[in-house]
Amino acid sequence: MRVHIAADHAGFELRNYLIEMLEKEGHEVVDHGAKEYDALDAYPTMCIPCAEAVAKEPESLGIVIGGSGNGEQMAANLVDGVRAALVWNEATAALAREHNDANVISIGARQHTLEEAASFVKVFLATPFSKEQRHADRIALMTDYENARCK
Repeated sequence: MRVHIAADHAGFELRNYLIEMLEKEGHEVVDHGAKEYDALDAYPTMCIPCAEAVAKEPESLGIVIGGSGNGEQMAANLVDGVRAALVWNEATAALAREHNDANVISIGARQHTLEEAASFVKVFLATPFSKEQRHADRIALMTDYENARCK
């Protein structure tokens, strides 16, 4: 699977850890930065291009990482066609895919160990959308709003 990834300075170490893990597991990783540690960088400059890439490749998924994951999720959700979910455990990672068909996961690197965050990513990537009608209907409501807003 193609996985897009982005992180600011707070998520830099976790990003590097996840890239290595994902490549070992056979995923094609597209790195949207930050490529070098810069304590003054700004997460939107990485997270928005990452989310745009996911939106352009519907079969791909994305990971955005920061200190809390909040701003990164907000930035990713600015992109039409992206449903970014802030996850903090394996259950929220699974539900983001099963119920919401999320295509981007947001993680707060300062909130979790590298191993915990990696487990969230593994669950997210392995969990399919349930395709249950009630969930599909809810997603359609959001898509309808998104499409109407853009006209």
